[in-house]
Amino acid sequence: MGVRPLPPGRQAGAGAGTAGGLGWNLAAAGVTAATGMAAERLWRGRRTAVALDSGRPEQDRSYVETPDVEMVVVASDGVPLHVEIDEARSPSAGQPGRPTVVFSHGYCMSLQSWVFQRRALREAGYRVVLWDQRGHGRSGVGDRDSYDIDQLGEDLSMVIRTAVGDGPVVLVGHSMGGMTMMAMALVDEEQVTAQVVGAAFLATTTGRIAEVSFGLARPIGQLIHWVAPAAALTLASRQHLVDGTVRAGREIVDFFVDWGSFGSPVPLSIAQLTTDMIVGTRMDTISAFMPRFSAHDKREALAAYRGTEALVLNGTRDKLCPPDHSAEIVRQLPGAEHVVVQEAGHIIMLEHPQLVNEQLMALVQRSHRHPAEAGSYDLDALVSGAGRSAQGPVGRHEEAATRRALHRRSRRGLRTRPREQEPPS
Repeated sequence: MGVRPLPPGRQAGAGAGTAGGLGWNLAAAGVTAATGMAAERLWRGRRTAVALDSGRPEQDRSYVETPDVEMVVVASDGVPLHVEIDEARSPSAGQPGRPTVVFSHGYCMSLQSWVFQRRALREAGYRVVLWDQRGHGRSGVGDRDSYDIDQLGEDLSMVIRTAVGDGPVVLVGHSMGGMTMMAMALVDEEQVTAQVVGAAFLATTTGRIAEVSFGLARPIGQLIHWVAPAAALTLASRQHLVDGTVRAGREIVDFFVDWGSFGSPVPLSIAQLTTDMIVGTRMDTISAFMPRFSAHDKREALAAYRGTEALVLNGTRDKLCPPDHSAEIVRQLPGAEHVVVQEAGHIIMLEHPQLVNEQLMALVQRSHRHPAEAGSYDLDALVSGAGRSAQGPVGRHEEAATRRALHRRSRRGLRTRPREQEPPS
């Protein structure tokens, strides 16, 4: 291909420079407009958040709890895990058969994210165990290779063995905490079938995270998946730079956290609590976990929870674990209570605490209700008949699963369609 001579008087690169300058000007104008829109939304959202906070009692704006017991559980690889225990408060505390409720928080969160739920359940007479996942909150850090969902399953198993013992438990997991519950079933299925009488999967997923577009156009979402791990890895060695940027632009950080976390306006103190947990998570932890999510696929793990009382709950505006991800969990757990909350985002337990509390309370009550309340079924006879095959009786864990399934079916029919629920006004 020949080289075309330039017209007289025109310098090489002049057109490119003009086009480039025009491109930069347009880009700058676009950024300015976007910044202006963001600032307007930030100011409008902040005024709403302040107004929502102003009418709340002072105790409702305090998110610090003093546990009855604090302990350190040492993980299998030596990482110290911070655990807090609230003993039951109501007169019904100590009744036989009442399960302990164990909460597992999500990615870049801490046990503080369960502040409303721990209050409600302990006041209702249930013992509550909460823990910080490795690298989060007050727990210790591990080797980079240990930031793995399967390792989290081992950690949860160890927390239960140490803080609960052999008694019945109801597991509650949000986002990565739900994945942790799934991983535990692969690590120690026997522990799940022997101890877990109820399981709540909140705003979580069995996999396909690489397909999530974060509420953006799909190409932009895919670009984020491609760029974010490398960017996080780079920032992991520049923690001081991240901390300085957050301090300098805290309101902008609050805006983006609010956008990604909630589906409706929340009080300013709730938004700030969420931001505090996220920015309080070190970049080396964030970057180490990030690539693990794309490989996460735990559909087969849910088989261990079949027959257990189960709740699957998520919001219609969840940008990180959209509603179809919860629907997949329900497909793997026929009979699970499936609740889809209107105008709810990813951090649903802080956005709509009353609704989440009610759903968890109902789950826990179902999980330990005495069979005699269910009707005239003879569960021993049913299990005895259902638990045999041409090869002989099923094992102890299969029998336990069958017993739980029959117990559930004796009280209510299988729920196959999600129940949409409006948040309380």
